Amino acid sequence: MATYLVTGAAGFIASKVCELLLADEHTVVGIDNLNDYYDVRLKDWRLMQLLDKSDMLLGADPKRSIFSHHNEPLTNSCGKFVFRYLDIENLNVLDSLFAEFKFDAVFNLAARAGVRYSLVNPHVYMKTNALGTLNLLECQRQFGVKKHVLASTSSLYAGCPLPFTEDQPVNTPLSPYAASKKSAEALCYTYHKQFELDVTVLRYFTVYGPAGRPDMAPFRFVKWIAEGKALTVYGDGRQTRDFTYVDDIARGTVMAVKQLGHEVINLGGGNTPITLQSMIDRLERLLGKKAVIDRQPAQAVDMQDTSADLTKARALLGWQAATPPQVGFRLISEWYRINEQWLKAIEV
Repeated sequence: MATYLVTGAAGFIASKVCELLLADEHTVVGIDNLNDYYDVRLKDWRLMQLLDKSDMLLGADPKRSIFSHHNEPLTNSCGKFVFRYLDIENLNVLDSLFAEFKFDAVFNLAARAGVRYSLVNPHVYMKTNALGTLNLLECQRQFGVKKHVLASTSSLYAGCPLPFTEDQPVNTPLSPYAASKKSAEALCYTYHKQFELDVTVLRYFTVYGPAGRPDMAPFRFVKWIAEGKALTVYGDGRQTRDFTYVDDIARGTVMAVKQLGHEVINLGGGNTPITLQSMIDRLERLLGKKAVIDRQPAQAVDMQDTSADLTKARALLGWQAATPPQVGFRLISEWYRINEQWLKAIEV
């Protein structure tokens, strides 16, 4: 069995990747800086599942994780999952981590997320998404860890014709977030070319599911409809997204650990993209409540439509999404209902 480093382990996608790797009996070292870009109690809930501590009580502070005061590593009951509270921006600490563990590969899913907020605080995006990636690549070069899987984004395809293919030029990012991910991709190519690292770059398309990010529409819309609060919708609701269920994304991410040299691969739903209004209509039926919509002007950083070409994913990974939106939206609605008591306090 292998030993893998998963960065951003308390995050939405990374926690699911950890879960799949652990199910295959690998050893997983998960790291996260537990920043408060969104309510940290969601991150704590995900960590509780990984650490077999689901009976713990969540904290009252949305900006301070209950795990952020742990200086010693935390492990799950079988010792296969090790959590360290640390930041990929700190090269010295990363260096010590690589010296302690012999990693077979790095799943780099730590990132400052959020397109709109990157316009407000662009510096943190470059520090984490670009400098953090550089730190990891340097540690891999120094310690001989040859495989790097980078989580990237479909936001890079702004201005490209549909469906998006990996060979399209992605030189017109609309946000500092997208620009920082482009920087990370470029660094990965350099380290592949100069130091023979095997790199797979995955461009994710609108990932959603249970325990998702509260700054994204699926989580927000479920919560607002369930609580009878107005939904903030930017634009007319006719913009489309290639929604991709988190379990499918995590499965594709784990499959990307295979040796491929250097490849950029789309991971998207592969369905006919659906409009935001269609998603709202379906959630209304699932939750049995009518949405109150507060329409706001469209945002310049938001893409109008997304659609993934999955030819490379099928050919190189044997992967395609298995969960259609009608199933995925039902699962996120059911998860919200089961956990509604504590989710009411989550800030969105």
